[in-house]
Amino acid sequence: MSGTQVRTPVAADGRLGSAAEHPGLSDPDYLSRRRAIAALARGRRVGDPYPPVDYVASEERTWRTVHRALWGAQNEHACRAALEAREHAPVPADHIPQHAEVGAQLRRLTGFDFTLAGGVVENKRFLGAMADGYFHAVQFVRHPAVPLFTPEPDVIHDVFGHGIHLASPAFADIYRLIGRAAMRVEREDVLQMISDVYWFTLEYGVLEENGIPKAYGAALLSSFGEISRLAAARIRPLDIDAVLATPYDIRGYQPVLFGARTLDEVTDTLAGFLDGLDDDSEPRRRRATESTGTAVGAQPDHGS
Repeated sequence: MSGTQVRTPVAADGRLGSAAEHPGLSDPDYLSRRRAIAALARGRRVGDPYPPVDYVASEERTWRTVHRALWGAQNEHACRAALEAREHAPVPADHIPQHAEVGAQLRRLTGFDFTLAGGVVENKRFLGAMADGYFHAVQFVRHPAVPLFTPEPDVIHDVFGHGIHLASPAFADIYRLIGRAAMRVEREDVLQMISDVYWFTLEYGVLEENGIPKAYGAALLSSFGEISRLAAARIRPLDIDAVLATPYDIRGYQPVLFGARTLDEVTDTLAGFLDGLDDDSEPRRRRATESTGTAVGAQPDHGS
């Protein structure tokens, strides 16, 4: 992890602060509501049915506010593949879609479905479920005081990001590729390698179109602030060794992103890495880097 604090917006008017200052982390009423919704995931297996959420007026207003802002930002900064997927994705303008509503449409398009998460999910379950066509998604909504930023994934992130992805067969194939690799391995350090690669591609990946960086990662597609500042990010060519050596902060803007020329290049790069992955991959990598004196930095576990 970097020792530098990542600065992130905590107000829609552009004021900045740290993620730790976000009102969603300290408002007792909001936290109580978030916990109640997240508790619906407790004890449920991948693919289990679960009850819908009766969203309140403030949550619906937050969704509509973000929808208006993100729709225009995506038009300007998202890659063509993401915009084409959005044409078919279950992202209504007027209401927060229930997971069942999202899943029904995704199943028809790519065979994927949402499965319920209450927060962070351990890597084996989160990544491995993708092999069987399930993506772990939450149901709670970000704090209404800061509709354009959240320091953790919420239903807006999952629908505007992963819901758009999973309306596209090409993106769905990448999720399954990652899921199959995760199902083959058991070691936590190797699963973390997959998680890190997932982070810098399906969450924060960029494509270059006509010399301009365009977002395809779900975290970028669902963040008004971050997708709008692509020009300020340091974008490096997609390289697995570089990805695995790059630290990141899961609650802040990413100063370094990785870009490819096409989605096919992303798929081919990931396949070249993932297809040869086994439980000795991280130990082998550490032995190789130690022999050359190259440092290997640990990354945080993460999920949705």
